[in-house]
Amino acid sequence: MPRYPVFFENIQKDVKTYIFLLLLLCIYREAFIGIMHTYIDPSSGTHELLLSAWAGFRLSLKSAGILTLISFLFCTIPATIFPKLKTMRLRLILGWIYIVVLSILFQARIPYYQEFHVTFNQNIFNAANDDVYALFITMIQQYSLPLRLFEAAVVFLILGYAFKRMVKSPCLSLPVFYSPISNLVFRVILVLLIPVLMLFIRFGGSFTYNHSINWENAALTKDTFLNEAILDDVQALYRAYIVKGRMAEGDKASGIDKDKIREYGKLIAGNNIESDDMATYLTRHAQGAKLQKPKHIFIIIGETYSQWPMMDKYKDLELANGIKDIAGQKDAVYASSFMPNASFTAMAVSAMVTGLSDVSIPVNYQQRTYQQPYITSLAPQMQKLGYKVDFWYGGFPSWERIKDYTLAQGFDHFYSSADYGAQPDNIWGTKDEEIFRGLSDHLPSEDPTVHVILTVSNHPPYSLDLAAAGFDPEKVRAGLPEEDKNDDELIRKLGHYWYMDKVVHEFVQKTEQQYPDSLFIITGDHSDRVNVSKTPTPFERYSIPFVIYGKGISRDLFPKDIVGGQTNIMPTLMELLAPKGFTYYSIASSLTQPNAAGFNNSYWISAHAMGKIDNSDAYDELEPVDPGTAQAEEKAAKEKVSMMRTISWWLLGKGDHM
Repeated sequence: MPRYPVFFENIQKDVKTYIFLLLLLCIYREAFIGIMHTYIDPSSGTHELLLSAWAGFRLSLKSAGILTLISFLFCTIPATIFPKLKTMRLRLILGWIYIVVLSILFQARIPYYQEFHVTFNQNIFNAANDDVYALFITMIQQYSLPLRLFEAAVVFLILGYAFKRMVKSPCLSLPVFYSPISNLVFRVILVLLIPVLMLFIRFGGSFTYNHSINWENAALTKDTFLNEAILDDVQALYRAYIVKGRMAEGDKASGIDKDKIREYGKLIAGNNIESDDMATYLTRHAQGAKLQKPKHIFIIIGETYSQWPMMDKYKDLELANGIKDIAGQKDAVYASSFMPNASFTAMAVSAMVTGLSDVSIPVNYQQRTYQQPYITSLAPQMQKLGYKVDFWYGGFPSWERIKDYTLAQGFDHFYSSADYGAQPDNIWGTKDEEIFRGLSDHLPSEDPTVHVILTVSNHPPYSLDLAAAGFDPEKVRAGLPEEDKNDDELIRKLGHYWYMDKVVHEFVQKTEQQYPDSLFIITGDHSDRVNVSKTPTPFERYSIPFVIYGKGISRDLFPKDIVGGQTNIMPTLMELLAPKGFTYYSIASSLTQPNAAGFNNSYWISAHAMGKIDNSDAYDELEPVDPGTAQAEEKAAKEKVSMMRTISWWLLGKGDHM
């Protein structure tokens, strides 16, 4: 059998495969937008929708091309070389695999966006380090995995049949011209068109890089949701893979400049000292105790303890009455310009345990972490003040190696649900009330103690018996916007926030009565999971509260504008409690001193503004302020980010010596 007619026939089958996959990707994109339409900003109009569809189409040119290339390499080329080789079955199997995978990804994309307000990103790779069984049970209980797989199977049967009919439909015969030269010209042109078409697809509907489109520049609309929808699942997974690779490189994370390590060290030290020992730069001397030494210190890290429920615009929901009551006491200080270390729990724990900023390095999996505590770690420094330091967790010790990790970093004890006799409430751990019950039973002690407490209940699968806890869904329903009043799932999620807040409040009240010289610090691990608004502002989406409460705490101990993040907590304790001249080590300054910024992995916050770390001259005002002030705060914030990330990266990757 002549090779060229076989090649011509198989090329047509590739074109059919390509068109089918391109249409499927575009249909799934528009279906996703339709199903999730409530996340579209109300100000977005037809223009934004059309722009997202066009940009998405261009990106999907690339995605469909990647998949079709596999068929080309494994079907068309072998059949051309060996004309008698039958490749139709393989072509169909590959096509069916594409359909199955894309259909499952489409089903997964919906709950993933509902949970994280983003399509697939690098966090999906954290599953490999997480409790896989717990994740599997959560997907069944919270995200209806069996139903979604059934829907994907039904869709596959329909699409698989359509794909088979399309690929097996008659192909055009190879044109035959009377002139041999004409035949040759036609065939040469056809062969040359293939790399030209590949180039056009490679650049997403363009022949040059300058006019190309990729996942990094595809956010063409003003709508956050539509910009995410532009990425089909192939592109979203590719983004996740690339970002994960960049994270693994560490020194290429945003803001890190290893060439400025000495310069940044001097900035932290506040002098021009020269040293090869990082400790020299990070050495700080306490200004003198401002409080009588408390017997017990409690650092409560609430799971998804978002700040937005504390805002006046959401007060009718009555979700955060507990923390608001604590913040309103005369011996309490509340800071709203406060950020988590990153967007997920493990990095918040890292900030509290090691005192280091997130630089996209999984600290709890670093070999160096298990050799000795970092010089900036919390536990060894609080122990020098005479405290025993314990970690309390509502889950299981294997999660993110949390037990091994905290003990390796100097904590005296680690307590999980099994240690205080609590029965698991769901696959992630026990109820928050059980954590605090176990801690309360443990408290009678002659030793001064510090307790870092990580709660778990405000987390999928949102399986608490809220009625038994006293939750009244009608109070929340009354405070919701009209379009959300019948959203029972949203109310159930908000009920878990209410429960966490209630339990924290009750623990603080009870403990203060029994141990009036206690000190409480309340914050969150991160935000960015559940919002009432479908289009939350960056402040609503990312910021977390910071409340410090105890005898002697007053607003006079802090500057007018309190700005910071989780790495500022340890030095704040030092400046409140340590005697004058006491030596400690920290990359961050105390909140009792002026501080330029707080930041997570993506955003910085200052006293009057908030913006993306990677964007220049792009910020949102938190309150009216003159442009010059906001711009100066932005510049200072980004310098702070770069300094703290660079120092953290060096300590994690290089150690204490330069």
